Amino acid sequence: MDHQLHFTGDEAADRLLSTDPLALLIGMLLDQQIAMETAFAGPHKLDERLGGFDAAKLAAMDPDDLTDVMRQTPAVHRYPGSMAKRIVALSAAIVEDYDGEASRIWTDGEPDGAEILRRLKKLPGFGEQKAKIFLALLGKQCGLEAPGWREATGSYGEEGARRSIADVVDEDTLLQVRETKRAAKAAAKNKS
Repeated sequence: MDHQLHFTGDEAADRLLSTDPLALLIGMLLDQQIAMETAFAGPHKLDERLGGFDAAKLAAMDPDDLTDVMRQTPAVHRYPGSMAKRIVALSAAIVEDYDGEASRIWTDGEPDGAEILRRLKKLPGFGEQKAKIFLALLGKQCGLEAPGWREATGSYGEEGARRSIADVVDEDTLLQVRETKRAAKAAAKNKS
């Protein structure tokens, strides 16, 4: 991966996300029910507390032990138990299907956008929306050139969109994405 992400406001956390595909996937996994920058800072906290990590190490961990690590202050996530289980399951899938190399999800066999999306949706903790957002992130900020990636991501791949972490490049765009999400929630609430 050859790019510089700016998601967390912490240089070391952003450097890890920029250089370690597994860290980036874990950040995406954690990105629910907490602030985006907190979710994406999570892999750096784990890296520091575990003295480094890779898919094999995380896959072999007892989820209860990882939960204890995630509960340390500051906590990695507000739901450390369920997220620890998801991190272990995600890592195990990466070991099983991609020999522990997360980037192979989007590089093996020169896949197109639809195939990468299919592979992402197969990962534990990655549903349709999360997979589309991650694919948009790869295309918009990580140099992914797979044909059809924008089409596979739907509205998340639109140029100039401010819908998700895929569109965050600085503090201003983070605030714009946050406002777009707030407006979407308000609109959905008014419909019900």
